[in-house]
Formats: sequence, structure tokens, C-alpha cells
Amino acid sequence: MNAEQSYRKLLEAIKHCKDANEVFELAGLAMGGAWIAERLAADLNLPHYGVINVAFHRDDYAEKGMTALSTASTMSTNLPFEVNGANIILIDDVLLTGRTVRAALNELFDFGRPAQVQLMVLADRENRELPISADFVGEQVSIPDNQILVLEKDDAGKFSFQLEARTV
Repeated sequence: MNAEQSYRKLLEAIKHCKDANEVFELAGLAMGGAWIAERLAADLNLPHYGVINVAFHRDDYAEKGMTALSTASTMSTNLPFEVNGANIILIDDVLLTGRTVRAALNELFDFGRPAQVQLMVLADRENRELPISADFVGEQVSIPDNQILVLEKDDAGKFSFQLEARTV
């Protein structure tokens, strides 16, 4: 799993959208998706990108409790564009069950009704609980269910994946 290689694949895919003069807004899910959106915006010379924090729309909020609150306070939702009628590319680091994307859509629709929402992910683990699929995928990955894939960003802004044990 090479996160930088996956990022370059996503960058090329989104460049085709930009070259086709498609107008779109980027919105990354806090934390990893926001890192990706920030870097894409810089690499594409876009004026801004949005951040979506799903903490209060999670279906496991009661279990996550303080973790959800701390994430919400460090990287809150910020959409510096008009959501109504916009074509939005929603960005996340890892797609697994689809539950986080569902929460992100709920948060997004709190701000308006976009014309279209497409999903971009760095890694797709292909184990859905909801009927959600990504339009742009950096890499399909297969890892054991007892592990999670964690995106990390170094001081230079380069991405890497780490495998960690899943805690229930």
C-alpha cells in the first residue's frame, strides 16, 4: 500500500475533470480526507477547499464520545463555498463500511443541497454495510478485519499508510 502512489493517481484523475472545465468544489472529511483535499487544492491551484467533520452525525457517537468531541474542536466543518447547486467532490482517506460517508452527507446537507456529490478515496477496503461506492479510488486494498488502515502525513506533507490493530 503506497499512499503517495495512490495520491498521484487521484491527482491525475481530478486533473482530467479540471481539464474538461468541470466546475467542482473539494470537501475533505476530517482528518485524513481534509489533508488530501488541502494538498489537492494546492497542487491544482484551487482557491480553497472545504472540511467536513462528521462527529455529530456518526451513528456510533455514544461509543466515540470524547474522541468525537476532540476531533470536532480541532478540525470543525468549514465550507468556504456555496453548497446549494455545487458539484462537490467529497474526499476521504479510507472507505470501508460507508457509515462515515453517510454521516458526511448528512453534515453536508445541513449546509445546503448540492447539484452533485462524487466520492474520492485514497484506499477502498471493499467491505460495505451501506450501498456507497467511490467514483475515484486511489487503490483497492485487502487487509484483515482485525486491522485498520491509518493515513499519516509527515512534515513535508507526504502521505503513508500504517496498519494498526482494530479496537472495538
